[in-house]
Amino acid sequence: MSRSIVETVQGDPPLAGKRVLDLTQVVAGPFCTTMLADLGAEVVKLERPGIGDDTRRVQRYEGREDHEDYFNASNRCKKSIELDLKDPVHLAIGRGLAARADVVVENFAPGTAARLGMAWEDLQPLNSRIVYCSISGFGQDGPYRDRLALDTMTQAVAGLMSVTGFPDGDPVIMGAPLADVISGMFAAYAVLGALYSVAQGGNGQHIDVSMQDSLIAAIGPRMGEALQAGRSSGRMGNENPIRVPSDTFRTRDGRFINITVVNERHWAPFCRVIDREEWIDDPRFADMPSRIRHRVDLKGPLVARFAEETLKEWISRLDAARIPYAPVNDYAQALADPQVAHRGLVREVEHPGSGAINVIGPPWISTLASPPMTPPPRLGQHTEEVLRTWLGWSSNSIAEFLRSGEAPASSVAAGS
Repeated sequence: MSRSIVETVQGDPPLAGKRVLDLTQVVAGPFCTTMLADLGAEVVKLERPGIGDDTRRVQRYEGREDHEDYFNASNRCKKSIELDLKDPVHLAIGRGLAARADVVVENFAPGTAARLGMAWEDLQPLNSRIVYCSISGFGQDGPYRDRLALDTMTQAVAGLMSVTGFPDGDPVIMGAPLADVISGMFAAYAVLGALYSVAQGGNGQHIDVSMQDSLIAAIGPRMGEALQAGRSSGRMGNENPIRVPSDTFRTRDGRFINITVVNERHWAPFCRVIDREEWIDDPRFADMPSRIRHRVDLKGPLVARFAEETLKEWISRLDAARIPYAPVNDYAQALADPQVAHRGLVREVEHPGSGAINVIGPPWISTLASPPMTPPPRLGQHTEEVLRTWLGWSSNSIAEFLRSGEAPASSVAAGS
C-alpha cells in the first residue's frame, strides 16, 4: 500500500475536532503533541513572547543559520500563539484556552504549572472533561521529583548506558534522544486512552508520565534476568547475548554491515553464504547454545571474512539466502534509503520563513483518513486566529490586545 493511496481515503481523521493546548517544549512534549496532530487534532502551541520553544534558539546547522531546524523537526502540524503566563491578562487567556481544550499537555518542571496557575487542579474546575498530561523526568512526586533531567541522564539512571558500548570501554549514550521520544509516545498513547474514556461518558483525567519510567518500560523486554534473578547484563558492543553470530562487521570498502543468525534455520544458509560450509557440522557450532559458548571462535574468522568483500557484494549474497542483515547507515543515508523513499516518510512542506523544508511524517500507513501535512509554525504565527476561533474574540478585541496587551474581561471570563 503506498502513502498516496492512503491519502485518498475519505472521511475525518480519528481526532478531528479535538483541541490540544500544547504547553511543551524541547522534545518529549512536542513529540507527544505531534503524534496527536498526526491523528487530526488541532494543536495550539503556547510559547513565550519573543522567545518561544528553547529549540528555536539552539545552535543552527552550518549553512542553515537562519533556519530553526531543531524546532522544525518536532513541531510540524501545529499552530503557535504567544502568551506570557506570568502576565495576569495572558494567564487568563491561557486558562480560557484550556477551558475550551480537550487535551492539555505540559512538560514544565514539577510544580511550575501550579505556580503559574495552569496545573490540573487549576484547570479541571474550568473543564471537567479535560485530559491533562504532565511529562517530566522523574514524575510529579517521589524522591527525584525536583531533580533536573535531560535525555542523557535518563539513559544513565534507567540502565541503558550500562549495556551500551564495548566491554572494555566506558558506558555510552545512544546517539538520539530515546527517552524523550519514548516518553512522548507513551504520553500520546495514554492521552488516547483517556479521550476514549471521556467519550464513553467519563470525567477528565490527569496523566503523569515519567521519562525514567518510560525508558525502563521500553527496555523492559531485555531486563528479564534482572527482574527475576537480580543480575544485570554487561556491555557487549554490537554482539547479542542470546544469538550468535549477531554482530557488525567492516566490509572491504570501509562500510559496515550488521547480521544476525536468528535460529537454526538460518545457520546452514549463512555458512554457505560466507563459504564456510565446514562449520555446518562443526560440534562447536551445532546449535545456538553451542555457538554462544564458542562465540570467540567465530568472531575472528567472521571479521576477516566480511573484510574480503564490499558491502554491495555482501548485500547481494545475504539477500539471495534471506539472512537478516542491514547496512549501517548514517542519518543522511538512512533518510535516502530506497525503502524510506517508497514509504513516503520524508515529506516536503513550505515553511513561511524558510521556504521548502523536509520533515519526517507519521511512521505509519493506514486506511484511516490523514490530516493535511502543515509546516512548523513561526513564533506567534496563529495568535490572531486562535483568539478568534477558540475564544470568539472580535477583530477589535484582537487588535486592542496586540496593541496594548489589554483584553475585554468578557473575552477571558472562562479563564478567570
